[in-house]
Amino acid sequence: MSTKRRNLKDFVFENTEPPSNSPPPVTMVPLSAISLPSQQPRRYFDPLKMEQLIQSVKEHGILENLIVRPIPNKPGHYELVAGERRYLSAQAAKLAEVPIAIRELTDEQALAIALVENLQREDLNPVEETEGILQLLALRLQCSLHEVISLLYRMQNDVIRLTDNVISQPEAQSIKALFTELGMMGWESFVSNRLPLLKLPEDILSALRQGQIEYTKAKAIARVKNEQQRKDILAEAIANELSLTQIRERVRSLNDTESNQDASNTFKERVTSILSRVQKTKVWSNPKKQKQLDKLLSQIENLLEGDNP
Repeated sequence: MSTKRRNLKDFVFENTEPPSNSPPPVTMVPLSAISLPSQQPRRYFDPLKMEQLIQSVKEHGILENLIVRPIPNKPGHYELVAGERRYLSAQAAKLAEVPIAIRELTDEQALAIALVENLQREDLNPVEETEGILQLLALRLQCSLHEVISLLYRMQNDVIRLTDNVISQPEAQSIKALFTELGMMGWESFVSNRLPLLKLPEDILSALRQGQIEYTKAKAIARVKNEQQRKDILAEAIANELSLTQIRERVRSLNDTESNQDASNTFKERVTSILSRVQKTKVWSNPKKQKQLDKLLSQIENLLEGDNP
């Protein structure tokens, strides 16, 4: 049974007086009168899809109003709330005017609308989706992103330990409610599968944001311990469109090789340490130990015979 998603205004006007049911006024304004907000949820746009949208805008104009809000003390100027792709496409198409719907919104309401609109896009990558959900949770709970992440992990621990120290608190109930409202995934799946993405190396996060690789493949590549080897396999995976199975095979081979090298280095260190101890010990004054040591040295010489260059 699918979860029904709520309308944007249900998120924005939670616990506040809802707006009128009548549609907001629509008007045309100069594109130059609109500016981007300082905080934008979306960071990456697919170049091919952007070019397609630009061509559409050139042919048909902007078909869906940009949502804006007035800028205080600047009459006739507006801050963009939702519709960044359309706004950028209008700029690229050199449109003089665009249609807008003006809304009176607080900073928090404007950010909430931008976040929810962004989360409802089909082409949103998993990293931005994860960050967007965290920002939305932080807005609803009126706390920092760090506090949201900490609360999510404590909720997960409650489930694992079969306790209700955190899971029954009002903040936890709000988190559960928001995931139900979004209808995208459960909060437990989000904690297990999405939060770990934010701990990935920056080069892998960048590839994820640009849609160059799926997050299951990204997590597999992140298991490579050596930074340069990790970068190499990431580049190969993107260039040759390696499957998840192929990536896992390469990662396993690299890690096995590194483990063998680590074992070899550990063995060398052990030999060096033993030789150092032998030179410092008083075994030379003990005929019995000296005889045993002589026997061991003969065995070592036999092992090394033929290995010297």
